[in-house]
Amino acid sequence: MLHKNKIALCLLLVCLLILPVISPGVSAAAAQPSSHIDAVLVLDASNSMKASDPKRISSEAMKMFIDMLQARGDKVGIVSYTDKIQREKALLTIQSNSDKNDLKQFIDQIDRGAYTDISVGLKEAVKVLKQGAEPGHEPMIVVLADGNNELDPKSGRTAAESNQELSQSVQEAKAGGIPIYTIGLNADGKLNKDALSKLSDQTGGKSFSTSSADELPQILSEIFASHQKLKIVPISSITANGSYQEVTVNVPNANVLEANISLMSGKPVDVKLTDPSGKNVPVPSANVQRSTSKTYSLIKLLKPEQGDWKLQVKGVSKDKIDINLIFNYDLELAMEPLKSTAVKKGDTVDINAYLVSNGQKLQNNGLYNDMSAKLLVKDLDTGEPKEVELANKGDHFEGSYKVEEKHQYELKVRAEDKSFYRESKPVTISAKAAGAGSGGAPAADKEDKKPFHVWPVVISIVVLAALAAAAYFVMGAVRKANKGFVGQIVVEIRDENTGEKTYPQYKKLTAFKGKFNLHQLLQLAPELKETDKVMFMPGKNDRLVLKNNSACTVEKSGRAVNAAQGAELKSGDRLSISLPQVDKTILIEYLV
Repeated sequence: MLHKNKIALCLLLVCLLILPVISPGVSAAAAQPSSHIDAVLVLDASNSMKASDPKRISSEAMKMFIDMLQARGDKVGIVSYTDKIQREKALLTIQSNSDKNDLKQFIDQIDRGAYTDISVGLKEAVKVLKQGAEPGHEPMIVVLADGNNELDPKSGRTAAESNQELSQSVQEAKAGGIPIYTIGLNADGKLNKDALSKLSDQTGGKSFSTSSADELPQILSEIFASHQKLKIVPISSITANGSYQEVTVNVPNANVLEANISLMSGKPVDVKLTDPSGKNVPVPSANVQRSTSKTYSLIKLLKPEQGDWKLQVKGVSKDKIDINLIFNYDLELAMEPLKSTAVKKGDTVDINAYLVSNGQKLQNNGLYNDMSAKLLVKDLDTGEPKEVELANKGDHFEGSYKVEEKHQYELKVRAEDKSFYRESKPVTISAKAAGAGSGGAPAADKEDKKPFHVWPVVISIVVLAALAAAAYFVMGAVRKANKGFVGQIVVEIRDENTGEKTYPQYKKLTAFKGKFNLHQLLQLAPELKETDKVMFMPGKNDRLVLKNNSACTVEKSGRAVNAAQGAELKSGDRLSISLPQVDKTILIEYLV
């Protein structure tokens, strides 16, 4: 009996050692959207930027970001650094266009310096936010750099000291809920991508890199949209012919606070605007603002009327003009409190969620018309995610989830349409029995209890042995499901009817685990739904495996690829994926 008890004890210890490995920790809850943001823009002002960005497009991109902020209420600070702080502007509350112009003029006056130490700029950015952040606002830091540190040898400062200071600033940002978005300008091919990615990954931000400064305005637009839980809506790409060309801007509902229409062009652009009633609207006017710069024009419609607006665009002949749209909403998604967070296996949990504006349940139900919602379930014991479609009831979303195991679960609702998405605050439920394993019958007569203790021990040995044997395979499966990705995918969408392509978008892959589909990479755009069966999985040696279970055609170098069993991609590989239902082609390039 003693020998058997030792065996049982050993097997139990094995299982206890295994269980923590296969039970990942609870992930941090995503920050909720806010009406306003507090942003600090951090610019590398070293002399090397002259070669990386001779036209100062980085400054233009930062100015465009400022123009996209709300007309009133957002706060912006600016930090310019080399190996010391060159110039700094504390958080300024935007109350008018003149405030935005002050910030943009400040950017134009930034000087250059000989050396670079990113820790200096980031430390100051965190300090600026701590000193001037507004309660209830959503903080963020945007860092634009072009390479590695270059310390002044006369200063005596070491790389170790710089790295330690950088690490401390990142930890402060993380503790303060401040995501850091990084943009690496890789004009000379010497960019330390991993270092910048680490800053973003640790704080919940995103990292971008580009070899061309011309792509910076688009990247800044994507950062703005991502932080505000918005989506960039491509309107059109036109080739100017010297005359006015008309494009339609659809304002989908009356809850749009602002519509930002960006026109990316290095040449002068003239515009005319017509509201949904057919009335000509002066640009600028009381509810229409216009900002112009060397590389872009931005038109901001304040509280625009719902419907189709007509924008007539006149550019220099043969100049390509990319037009995108980002809406600002004052909306959040709330999930009704659950009846109980203590549940049992097999219980059905009823889910109801609704949109909130200004702290009140949304009264304009028209916004729900084109929206879809799903319940995102995460098993906190295994890390396994699951999605449950919710019904759109016209003024709320509802559905249910059946508890599958005696585990803990995190529940949250995600609702979206083509221009924005929102997620509710996560709620944890538990189907674990309280005090499990602490019970036991009262002691009676020892002789009477002996027969009853032998079989539980024998059964326990068999069960635990089976668990120990299965754990090896479970661990392998879990490791595979949680295997991360490296690098990024560059995405372009080509309309086969017109031949026009969207601006390249750089999608960082480090946020995904196990596998993801192309539809996720395309921001779940409804018209591109057929890409949800084009899957990506991590391969060996930093490679990517594409598996195509859809009707889409995959081509590499002009030849069809049979990717049903999986096609391996290495850094630099390019593929085209044709979508037969919408007559579009997705062009992707994998970069590590």
